[in-house]
This record gives sequence, structure tokens and C-alpha cells, in this order.
Amino acid sequence: MDARVEPFPEPAAADRRPSRAEAEEAVRTLLRWTGDDPTREGLRDTPRRVVDSYRELFAGYDQDAAEILGRTFEEVSGYDDIVLVKDIPFFSHCEHHMVPIIGKAHVAYLPDERVLGLSKIARVVEIFARRLQTQEALTAQITDAIDETLGPRGVAVMIEAEHLCMSMRGVRKQGSLTTTSRFTGAFKDHAQNQAHFFALLRGRDAA
Repeated sequence: MDARVEPFPEPAAADRRPSRAEAEEAVRTLLRWTGDDPTREGLRDTPRRVVDSYRELFAGYDQDAAEILGRTFEEVSGYDDIVLVKDIPFFSHCEHHMVPIIGKAHVAYLPDERVLGLSKIARVVEIFARRLQTQEALTAQITDAIDETLGPRGVAVMIEAEHLCMSMRGVRKQGSLTTTSRFTGAFKDHAQNQAHFFALLRGRDAA
């Protein structure tokens, strides 16, 4: 029997990340498809600009939420009540139409001896938002990342957002907000913790 080890096959074309030149050419194709001329002065640099903006808008694919959440603090002086960061602004893009989702995230957890730096929570929202998304998946990903990495007694996440795929196209209902929420642990099992979470959110309107 031939015991030679075959080399790993080359990745399929669909698995290979396109080059920058290929991405820019794809933008030119779309410009031609719209009926415009990508060689005219106003559009000549558009492919480069679009690729630059996509690199920034979808930077979340190159970032690891677990790495961001890796550093925690144990000096909490016995604090064991809700930690809430609310009104975290974000923008994302709908995976169905690639148009913006603009909203706010409210993220809370019940510590179990360890806490996060508050900026880490906002960073996690941004990491997952800077990917093609559905709001339901975004809500779940933020929740699960904090739950799995920090190991708190519970996590609560609520997202309120406007989907421009509804505002700019289709039914064209401007100003409509979609709300999603997810709870784990003590937030899921005990209604009073959910009630506390929502009461703290309502407090933002009382200021």
C-alpha cells in the first residue's frame, strides 16, 4: 500500500478571500449594472473607496470577542447586583439586502465574582455588529459571548433598531423599530430579575 501522505488540497475558490483588485472589480461591475459608467470622473475612485469602507464596516470578521472579553476583574467588594450598560449605539448591515441596521443595544449581567471592564461590553456589541447580520442573530451572539466567556449568573440583552431594508425599500416604513431580547441564567429563570432589567431601562426616559 502506498503510504505517501497526500498534500492538503488547495482551498476551493469559494473559500478563498478575494484580492483587493477582485473586490474593486466587483464594485465596477455593480456600477455598470446600475446603468452608470465607472470610468467617469465622479466614479473613477469609487471602487477603491467602497473597498476601504467595507474593510472598516465589516471589521468584525477579523476580531475575536472572546479575546476582547478575556480580561476580567475580581475586586468587586462583594457587589452582586445587575451591571447594565444601556443605549450603546451601533450600526450593522442586513445580511439579506446589505443595507444598514441602526440602533441601540442594552446589555446587562449578574456578576459571579468577576466583572468586565465596561468598555469591553461596547466592544463586543461592535464586533458582532460589524458583520452581515440579522437582529435576532446579533442579539444571540452578544448574549452568548458574554455568558460563555465571563460565566456570570445571568445575561440580559435587548436591541432596538431601525432596518433600512424596511425604510428605504419594500414597505418603506420609516421610523419603525424592531426590538429583540435574550436572557440566560438568573434573568431567564427569575421574572424579578427581568423586571429589574426593564425598570432600569425605563429609567433612561425619566432623566
